[in-house]
Amino acid sequence: MRACLAPFRLLWRYRAILSQTTRNDMRARYAGSVFGMAWMVLYPLLFLGGYAAIYLTVFKVRFELFDQNEYVVLIFCGLIPFLGFAEAIGLGVVSVTGNANLVKNTLFPIELIPVKSALVAQCTQGVGLLLLMAAVGLVGKLSWWALMLPVVWGLQVVFTLGVVWVLGALNVVMRDLQNVISVLVLLLFMVSPIAYTVDMVPESMRGVLWFNPLFYIITCYQDILVGGKGGAGFPRHDAFWVLAGMSMVMFLAGYWFFTRMKKVFADHV
Repeated sequence: MRACLAPFRLLWRYRAILSQTTRNDMRARYAGSVFGMAWMVLYPLLFLGGYAAIYLTVFKVRFELFDQNEYVVLIFCGLIPFLGFAEAIGLGVVSVTGNANLVKNTLFPIELIPVKSALVAQCTQGVGLLLLMAAVGLVGKLSWWALMLPVVWGLQVVFTLGVVWVLGALNVVMRDLQNVISVLVLLLFMVSPIAYTVDMVPESMRGVLWFNPLFYIITCYQDILVGGKGGAGFPRHDAFWVLAGMSMVMFLAGYWFFTRMKKVFADHV
């Protein structure tokens, strides 16, 4: 039990340091750019605009259950968490190798380096979720089920932290991993249900979706905010319970793996 609580105690103990370093990283990230922090809003909007335009004007996708505006919001429900996850993975995989000064700093726990990178990505996703909630309200889909949003987001963050702990540690000894991850993220983008629902996938192929962790994350967002014929509701296909279990297992396994690997960091960073 103590081992399971260790990562939670670590994050709580150093919450002030994490908050400060995350803010510093956010300022440094947009320093010198013309639009500055406005990119946190512009990036998801530009991505959504391009993605929706392709599916609405080129592929001419139409749903019986959604009108055009609701379909755009459905895309938004999948796009925002995907962008947050993809950004966290991109930053997390190089977090240890790119922060050699922190690795050798005895005052800053090494375990927090990937966490800091993942939290930077969550700042961008947080702004995107605010835009998403506004869009859901504008199309008249806002319901009490939206109160589950912080819970789903929290589970996504927990899962992401576990993943970046593993990837950040592996990249120290396998530097090619950071290049492989960019390809894997692109593949996940294509196979994740961002612009379609599970009902659109032939039953013979739905089994493939169960192996994609982003399926459970995106499905939860879509179901609690947009839903289907009966409106928003509790996530279908046991997506919420799978997400909860998957997140906790990944979080604990990722922390355990990172603490075992950190002994070799000084020799490779």
